[in-house]
Amino acid sequence: MSYEVKHAALLKWVHETAELTQPDAIHWCDGSQAEYDQLMAQMVEIGMATALKKRPNSFLFRSDPSDVARVEARTFISTTNKADAGPTNNWIAPDLLKATMTDLYWGCMKGRTMYVIPFSMGPLDSPIAAIGVELSDSPYVVCNMRIMTRMGKTVIEKLGDTGRFFPAVHSIGSPCDDTTINQVWPCAEIDHKYISHFPEEGLIWSYGSGYGGNALLGKKCLALRIASATGKREGWMAEHMLILRLTNPAGRQYHIAAAFPSACGKTNLAMITPTIPGWKAECIGDDIAWMKPGPDGRLYAINPEAGFFGVAPGTSYATNPMAMETMKENSIFTNTALTDDGDVWWEGIDGAPPAHVIDWKGRDWTPASKDLAAHANSRFTAPATQCPIIARDWENPLGVPIDIFIFGGRRASVVPLVTESFNWDHGVFMGATAASETTAANIGAVGNLRRDPFAMMPFCGYNMGDYFQHWFDMGDTLGSNAPKVFYVNWFRKNTAGKWLWPGYGENSRVLKWMCERLDGTAGAVETPIGFVPTEADIDLNGLDWPIDRLQEVLKVDAPAWLPEVPDIAKFFSQFGDRLPARLTAQLDALAARLKAS
Repeated sequence: MSYEVKHAALLKWVHETAELTQPDAIHWCDGSQAEYDQLMAQMVEIGMATALKKRPNSFLFRSDPSDVARVEARTFISTTNKADAGPTNNWIAPDLLKATMTDLYWGCMKGRTMYVIPFSMGPLDSPIAAIGVELSDSPYVVCNMRIMTRMGKTVIEKLGDTGRFFPAVHSIGSPCDDTTINQVWPCAEIDHKYISHFPEEGLIWSYGSGYGGNALLGKKCLALRIASATGKREGWMAEHMLILRLTNPAGRQYHIAAAFPSACGKTNLAMITPTIPGWKAECIGDDIAWMKPGPDGRLYAINPEAGFFGVAPGTSYATNPMAMETMKENSIFTNTALTDDGDVWWEGIDGAPPAHVIDWKGRDWTPASKDLAAHANSRFTAPATQCPIIARDWENPLGVPIDIFIFGGRRASVVPLVTESFNWDHGVFMGATAASETTAANIGAVGNLRRDPFAMMPFCGYNMGDYFQHWFDMGDTLGSNAPKVFYVNWFRKNTAGKWLWPGYGENSRVLKWMCERLDGTAGAVETPIGFVPTEADIDLNGLDWPIDRLQEVLKVDAPAWLPEVPDIAKFFSQFGDRLPARLTAQLDALAARLKAS
């Protein structure tokens, strides 16, 4: 290795894992540009990566068609007691799961290199950050982890002799032999994929998938599933949230943390370009927030990641110009199409479709083709430092104080554009009852409505009933310093199936109202579901848009809301005695308000 490792427990664990998985070599990653370039050159040589002529130091990968998204059915939370994992997680007893996976791990890295990837989630000097070490046989994982985390030699130096780290093992599950030597994206069959979490130990084992959230173990696995359970024990929060700073014309700053299910607009909002004169937006993070109470009693947040792993389709200069600028160079693309002049392409990008591309499966594609050119969950991996509106202090180790929480999802009807909670408990109820139409970010049916509390259904590392209680506990701790809570729905449609709200940069008008509510300078009307602005409360200056659409998108229809009550009750019932009584009280209060309206 190119540096000294003094941490005896780390060295012992790496040695034991190597004995089990039997790699041909062990490489301790230093995180350097030279190392990244060398690994990319190797992957280009074997046909796994394609260098993009149009984007400096950028590469395209095509995964196996069975390995294109998170596999929730193969994702496990393994606790001693099944009840501690809860009804929304897949559970296998630790001893049984470890025995099964140990058999799979035996010799799984033969013919390959095991990469030791030391990484920090968050700035190295942050009291909110944490260190992990991933062992992987995938150079694709190494290169993505270099973009997505602070990775390499400096992390080992920070870890020292006895520092705390979270161990994570990943294998693509395909020993290199005569049958696999020419595979450009080796992986295991779906029923042999395991993304396993042991929250009581802070341990992650992943097998059989090379795709993002299943393989980049600092991301969903550590930063959400393991961290959420750790935060519950230690009194802090790990949430599936973007972090955004808004500054009004007077220079007043507001920090917003917002939770939406994957592919429901988090990155667009995190990089929003406000359409209201004088308002400025800065991005701090687009996907995950770690938050701890500060000395002043407020809640402070960091973005534990160092890059963006964004959904490509639908991203364009029209929808998210900042994301487009961010990925112009030094980026990795997965499962997009390849143009004849050496660039990436996907549905929804600017301009007319090209006459010919190579699609995400490596086939010729023309506008007459029936299939999509880019997979609906194709991705870009890009450094956060390249975002034109990244906040100068986005790596402040102390974090930023959160003023506003936003929850939301895709709802074609019923849910209005924006609602403010009556109080903290009502805000927790909003988050706990969030629902969204499913997207291509997870394997399974698209367009079905499912409850996705706090956008954490796939990512909560313990019983979600206890998770709800943790939100109440955090509110009790924060008291009057607790952020205000809002719920948004950018996706409401009219009876003709057309979007009612223009969205994208125009969402800044809704954010402005939230900030003004925080300051007590904007109005609202009380409805059975919360405070909702009137048409006069939303700043429409400069927006050529029919006022009747705003009236419709803000409408609260009590009869349409009534069926939500039994649906929520049914969802809550699965948590049994783990459901906080304060949530039941909120549901009863909602039902009473709807019936009285």
